[in-house]
Amino acid sequence: MGRKLLLENAHIEGIRYYDTYRRNGGYAAAEKALKSMGPEAVLEEVKKSGLRGRGGAGFPTGMKWSFIAKPEGVPRYLVCNADESEPGTFKDRYLMEFIPHLLIEGLLISSFTLGANACYIYIRGEYAWIPDILEQAIAEAKNNGWLGKNIQGTGFDLEIYVQRGAGAYICGEETALIESLEGKRGNPRIKPPFPAVKGLWQCPTVVNNVETLAAVVPIIKYGGDEYIKLGTGKSTGTKLISACGNINKPGVYEIEMNISVEEFIFSDEYCGGIRNGKRLKACIPGGSSVPVLPANLLLKTAKGETRMMTYESLADGGFATGSMLGSGGFIVMDEDQCIVKNTLTFARFYHHESCGQCSPCREGTGWMEKVLKNIETGKGKMSDIDLLWDIQRKIEGNTICPLGDAAAWPVAAAIRHFRDEFEWHVKNPEEAQRRNFGLAHYADPLPVAATV
Repeated sequence: MGRKLLLENAHIEGIRYYDTYRRNGGYAAAEKALKSMGPEAVLEEVKKSGLRGRGGAGFPTGMKWSFIAKPEGVPRYLVCNADESEPGTFKDRYLMEFIPHLLIEGLLISSFTLGANACYIYIRGEYAWIPDILEQAIAEAKNNGWLGKNIQGTGFDLEIYVQRGAGAYICGEETALIESLEGKRGNPRIKPPFPAVKGLWQCPTVVNNVETLAAVVPIIKYGGDEYIKLGTGKSTGTKLISACGNINKPGVYEIEMNISVEEFIFSDEYCGGIRNGKRLKACIPGGSSVPVLPANLLLKTAKGETRMMTYESLADGGFATGSMLGSGGFIVMDEDQCIVKNTLTFARFYHHESCGQCSPCREGTGWMEKVLKNIETGKGKMSDIDLLWDIQRKIEGNTICPLGDAAAWPVAAAIRHFRDEFEWHVKNPEEAQRRNFGLAHYADPLPVAATV
């Protein structure tokens, strides 16, 4: 059984409430940080832990914190990105709903380290019931001296505010989130300047994901050296995975980043295998924006090595034969799933969520949806497949924010690995309306020539 850091007390009844959380070691890390360590020591511990951003990008957290500008007399802000809108991802919702004080403790330690006296939790609009849970937890923390003025007699002040979004995926991008927080339309900003220099209200700002900020608590509690022992290489500590799709046990799992993809999918401790005894066809390992992999590239790399649940191993081979851990939205597809239909679903989503600021994304996402819809509904031409490839290529890397890349990568990977399924849809339009392409050769071991 893997060690749990974030979810170790998730099973305890009433852990949502302050008294139960405190009885089970809650706010001990905050007390240690504020009374015994100081901001520089906390920052060094986070750096030592190797913690990487858990929202998708995987950027080293300690390094990101060290970039924050510290001009005299200018306030600094910490913003918690709780705009969890990536299809297939629901881990942050679990933390906020069931262990809100863990997040608040993480925000307290992080704000103290950054010298921020105001912190904002920006939460997606669809999580309509969670702000009330967070507000209650904030009130409990304040009533017990963990928020407000002169926290626990240390002289440090902090207020935490919850801001509801309006359901825009684009506001998960940190500068669009900041724009929305300021009351403007959620359009990403051109960088530089980066938020660490000019962020919220043109002041130095750090934006981190819910899971990232919650992970600061066990790092301070147990120490960076202990945290680093739980992973492998640059994938240190534990990671929350939102497992869904055609598996027996969907849910949120906390894993040590030293297990294989095969173990995660097929062991009873985690996903419990493919539902109804079906075979594995494909998987999107890090949320809808990362490349889909066929079964024969998911369980093993192109070199024939075991694929691990780490940042490095899932990216092994680049986009040609690899993917990304991303936000940990682990979507499993069995032999009955249609890759064309799934790709269309994602393309429709990104078209709908594009803010429209950049022409390649505004126009290109709509074109991709239209072409994919033609192929899926039996109206496609063979040239449409190359057209799709051309469109995604002209979107990727040509937009202000990564939404363009997020829309392009799923289409590129689907064509790269499942081109024959697209061609079958075009050649057999009537049959494709009655049945799916099936498993085909996607689970077959790769030939030796392909692994050289």
